Amino acid sequence: MVSEDGRYVVVFNGEIYNFCELKRELQQHGYHFRTNSDTEVILVAYRAWGVSCLSRFNGMFAFAIYDPGGQDSPPSLVFARDRAGEKPFYYIRTNSTFQFASELKALDHSRQINLQSLNHYLSLGYIPANMCLFEGVQKLPAAHYGRLNLQTGDLKIRRYWELPKNRPDAELDGTQLAQKAGLLIEDSVRLRLVADVPVGVLLSGGLDSSLVTAAAARVSSAPVETFTIALPGSSLDEAHHAKKVASYFGTRHHVLPLDKPSLDLLDGLAPFIDEPIADSSILPSWLVFGLARKQVTVALGGDGGDELFGGYSDYTTSLADERRWGSVAPLVMHAVATAASFLPAGVRGRNRLASLRGGAFQQLIWGRPYFDSRLRRRLLKPGAAAELGAGLEAPEHFLLDLFHQGTDPLDSMTRTHFGSILPDDFLVKVDRASMAHSLEVRAPFLDHRLIEFAFGQVPSHWKVQGSESRRLERLLAKQWLPPDLDISRKQGFSIPINEWLRNEGEQGLMARMLGLPEVINLDEVRRLVLGHIAGRANGGRIFALIMLAIAMRNIQQ
Repeated sequence: MVSEDGRYVVVFNGEIYNFCELKRELQQHGYHFRTNSDTEVILVAYRAWGVSCLSRFNGMFAFAIYDPGGQDSPPSLVFARDRAGEKPFYYIRTNSTFQFASELKALDHSRQINLQSLNHYLSLGYIPANMCLFEGVQKLPAAHYGRLNLQTGDLKIRRYWELPKNRPDAELDGTQLAQKAGLLIEDSVRLRLVADVPVGVLLSGGLDSSLVTAAAARVSSAPVETFTIALPGSSLDEAHHAKKVASYFGTRHHVLPLDKPSLDLLDGLAPFIDEPIADSSILPSWLVFGLARKQVTVALGGDGGDELFGGYSDYTTSLADERRWGSVAPLVMHAVATAASFLPAGVRGRNRLASLRGGAFQQLIWGRPYFDSRLRRRLLKPGAAAELGAGLEAPEHFLLDLFHQGTDPLDSMTRTHFGSILPDDFLVKVDRASMAHSLEVRAPFLDHRLIEFAFGQVPSHWKVQGSESRRLERLLAKQWLPPDLDISRKQGFSIPINEWLRNEGEQGLMARMLGLPEVINLDEVRRLVLGHIAGRANGGRIFALIMLAIAMRNIQQ
């Protein structure tokens, strides 16, 4: 879109939810509008406030603005990404060109693997921050903007927002905090229900998606559409919880039963994989998004609730382990963890012990479900491992840097998740799987006002205490949700990936590995496969390699 004065041009992916409020404010300052779109609001806001407009946007976005400059400023390209990282921004910069896109496949890039990015993927199951699997490509990190000087080619990347320090108000009790959280969730949902197309809710039956459904029912004048998947006969099938929530709020509920599921589901998703992602929940997400798209164009999800309010089992496990083993000398703990890392991948208890290398609270760093540094050394061919050298543990140190930003152990863990797995795994999964169906998924928990409240004002003990997680959300659930709903569960859209993989057999699984990078030791891959078929827990690792192979095959096409 070109601005009214013909000066600026924007290309934009996403939504600005508070564009109506911003438009009224800008009109009061004398600016005129030709459309009712949020895209024009971005253009006019940039004309009025420059890059400081970013602090005023409530939304998910990736955009670039061409600014022709003036007497005091050179022509430039200004580009930005939303605070949480819901929308992607890939770019390539050379001496003569600057390419940018929302998808890696749209860029004219080298097919050469970046070894350090591959190392991060094998460790984390995703490729974090500004890194990319292929040489020469970078990602703009969440909450950052860039300015490219089109005269000199100088590029500057800056952070425009960060999580607040945790400084809770000691006078507020849990009931008062839950009330504030509820008001913020309601207003966030209200903003995200504004659309000129049908809107629904992705309802897994877990606490986060149930609270979003409750808020939607409270603020919407029309019946809410809800969507879930069922796994008949599987222990992971919890569709009845979603049905209970849907019935309580009188939603129009839609269920997709997976009667004979298998990895063949990957064949439909595979064309949309550019950078690999090891999260197997991308499969049920892709399916439920397809179900939702038959009825609506926009859907609300529950992403972000775990990071904001302490929903992961890591938190209660770490607190319990600190009580149990906190008095053990760090050197002893490190020695036990190191000894465990020499065991074969998938042996029961191996990861649990190896994760204690940095103590109870750093398990989320050293206990990854994919390949720890010892396993990466086995999986990579000797030359590649030698080339990485001391950089082999760079993925763990990336997480450590985030961890050390917290004010207490729980604050450290939640900040680590918010800055790593949320933007670079969960939000990537949602964006790719939803866009494959042309479904727009909006995340009410990622409203920056709610994020700042949760990290800045909620004390850690109102997130997790002892064996109780999500304490603040549970208080809200008692007010909003069905009284007989089990709110102690942690449930998203999950599949029995270990069982599905075993059903493929050795030959089927190895066939899915075709295209893996040359630096991968296929003998070690086969050992992982055979170990998994024999009963070891290697499902996450094998799925990570399958997704890597798909990404490599796609990039060769």
